[in-house]
Amino acid sequence: MKCYNNDEQRDEMIVEYIPYVKYIASRLVIGKPPGIEYEDLVSFGILGLIDAIEKFDPSKGLKFETYATLRIKGSIIDELRKISWIPKSAFSKFSSLNTAREKLEKELKREPTDEEIADKMKITVEDVKNIEGYINYISLISLDEVFFRTDDEEVQLKSVIVDEKSPQPDVMAEEREQTEMLKKAIDMLTEKDKLILNLYYYEKFTLKEIGKVLNISESRVSQLHSRAILRLRENMKKLKYL
Repeated sequence: MKCYNNDEQRDEMIVEYIPYVKYIASRLVIGKPPGIEYEDLVSFGILGLIDAIEKFDPSKGLKFETYATLRIKGSIIDELRKISWIPKSAFSKFSSLNTAREKLEKELKREPTDEEIADKMKITVEDVKNIEGYINYISLISLDEVFFRTDDEEVQLKSVIVDEKSPQPDVMAEEREQTEMLKKAIDMLTEKDKLILNLYYYEKFTLKEIGKVLNISESRVSQLHSRAILRLRENMKKLKYL
């Protein structure tokens, strides 16, 4: 069963949901690889929107917006993965970069510059920027997907389609455990990392708005967000949840 009756209705749905695509793209723009612009993300997202419109089946009881979100985000991320390749060595470099940054923060009582980090790690400033570029790409997926996502889209969809009126004790217990572990991991973060995540994910501030609050540049906010996500992942690993 299609969610439209003719080509005209289909085209109207595409136009109607383009602002929705733009919003999703704006939330993922922090992780775009070099050379990719916001408009490119919108284009990738529109492909996902069209795919959602073509494949959506209203009879399954799922909201179109929920289904479209999965398709739009999936389309953007899939296209970015085709463009950007991350070497395995990058992950160890992330850890070294975070360690160096934390040591310098304690020594200097402030945020270290790229030059100071490069000197501490005995690498070039360009190397530092490249590592942070990888960090931005890895953290492009939303907070909940970073920890609890699955590559099997059908599993994701089933979790959304399940009738909320029918409590499932095993699912409820698992969700409670996930929430508790996430809270513990967040508590292990620095106050600045907590603030960044709170403003971005809960207050829905843009990077520019967060920059104004913290009196730092938009690009620096992007770096701090990426660092916070990776630290959160590391904390989840310490808690043996990843």
